[in-house]
Amino acid sequence: MFATSTPSMAGGDLYFVGCESASASCQTGVKVSYPAGVCTTAGAYYGSTIVCVDYYGDYVYVKDNHADGFAAMAYIESEYGLRDRYCRNPHTAGTWARCNFDWSESGRKEVSAGILQNYATMPLDYLWSFSNN
Repeated sequence: MFATSTPSMAGGDLYFVGCESASASCQTGVKVSYPAGVCTTAGAYYGSTIVCVDYYGDYVYVKDNHADGFAAMAYIESEYGLRDRYCRNPHTAGTWARCNFDWSESGRKEVSAGILQNYATMPLDYLWSFSNN
């Protein structure tokens, strides 16, 4: 009998099925003390995840604001370049993580936040959009 392993929620780049796409960039954020940029909080169903975007540094910050055992997630959908960017905060509740994305300044981007429940399930709450940043 042989068993196959599934990607770990805590390790590797394939922590979400969407990361298998060539049009996606998936990062595990580095733990930081505080965020920068424009911030908004997702609803309680989405783990009360807080996402901040520093438009001029192409940084995304994610705060895991709920001790539910799931990683907090930020998702940036872009009109140009890579379509999907995922930033994961697998650190403990109450912490911030930062991902460094290099996106095109032109075009519209949409920001969402949520939690990574498993390899194929990531409920997201749409937060806001921005253009030409």
